[in-house]
Amino acid sequence: MPVAHWITARPHPSVRSHDQENPGGRDLIAGRGADARLLVSRSRRMSGSRPVLVVTGGGQGIGRAIVLLAAARGYDVAFTYRSDSGAAERAQRDAAQAGADVLALQADMGERDAVFAAFDRTMAHFGRIDAVINNAGVIGAPRAIAEVDTDHLSDVFRNNVFSIFYSVGAAVKHMSVQNGGRGGAIVNMSSAAARHGGMPNETHYAASKGAVDSLTLALAKDLPAHGMRVNTLRPGLIRTAIHAVHGGEATISAASASVPLGRAGTAEEVAETALFLISDASSYVHGATLDVSGGR
Repeated sequence: MPVAHWITARPHPSVRSHDQENPGGRDLIAGRGADARLLVSRSRRMSGSRPVLVVTGGGQGIGRAIVLLAAARGYDVAFTYRSDSGAAERAQRDAAQAGADVLALQADMGERDAVFAAFDRTMAHFGRIDAVINNAGVIGAPRAIAEVDTDHLSDVFRNNVFSIFYSVGAAVKHMSVQNGGRGGAIVNMSSAAARHGGMPNETHYAASKGAVDSLTLALAKDLPAHGMRVNTLRPGLIRTAIHAVHGGEATISAASASVPLGRAGTAEEVAETALFLISDASSYVHGATLDVSGGR
């Protein structure tokens, strides 16, 4: 990994460093390449006893909620983020306060080499990967169907679909029992838009999430041989910043009237379901699609 320089940040006072060579506790590596920026929270001496979860797109919104909840539930966590290093640092810091060892990796999830590099770095740091939640994705700017072009579609499908192909491939490399791994569970984040068509002028988004649903069904046939389960999680109207692309809070408030439960959901409610799907409590749940949509 090309490295430009090291910057050591001060750890939270309640978190004890586990790295004797770097007692400062939290490191920031800035550089170039597929894994250009790396944040490491070292909160305890590594024992390998905690399960390790990889979350793609973990710096904000639903991904951040998953990272924080997983840390609180006893996981060590590696998460990727695309560009907002400030949000990634805050997520990393907050998760570390729960006693987790947290690795934040800047990566373009639409680039295969970047994805495999992120998983390789995770394995090198923790020595194990037990579960993966593929949360990274975009809505894409609203476009009428006659205005959709190759660049627009490519960006949406790279982030929402190609990213999962690459992430699952990297997960199999390290998790498969055929390769000496532990097996484990994968959750692919889809959307209720896959079945109801989504917001106006967002056919691109709905179609990409429909592809995620189909991909999970196909993977459900292939992954058991590797000792791995896979399921799809479909959030509905969730109050996060991703909706800024089509109106933000005003759109969320207006659409809430169409939800039988009468409100938008929260990122924390989605995170609870995601953690269930990677837990032993869901050991016979495989190839399923679970909606977290308030009935909408």
